[in-house]
Amino acid sequence: MTDLLHGANLRAIAPDVCVAGQLDAAAMAQAAAAGFRSVVNNRPDHEHGPSQPTSAEIEAAALAAGLVYRHLPVDGGWQSPEQIAAFAQLLDELPRPLLAFCRSGARSTRLYAAARQG
Repeated sequence: MTDLLHGANLRAIAPDVCVAGQLDAAAMAQAAAAGFRSVVNNRPDHEHGPSQPTSAEIEAAALAAGLVYRHLPVDGGWQSPEQIAAFAQLLDELPRPLLAFCRSGARSTRLYAAARQG
């Protein structure tokens, strides 16, 4: 596991699904090198200010690294049934291993649990 990903509190929540805290564009090549095939960004752009990397920046780096990238921004405190269903669809469609991230990894973890319950 690379330092960039380790610093993001990478955690396995299923055999082929991991969650992490905020990742930046530089972490995409590291994610690919670690064996991930797809990335889901669950954090809205500029959620906590302009210093947060944008989805477009991360997507460009993910695609350059050969990863499949999706942006499903959700609020940290509540996820709608539609957002949960959208995440479930991504889990069914995206190549594995999959890496989902948000600010801390908690909302991605909650989305995964809710998507698998539904």
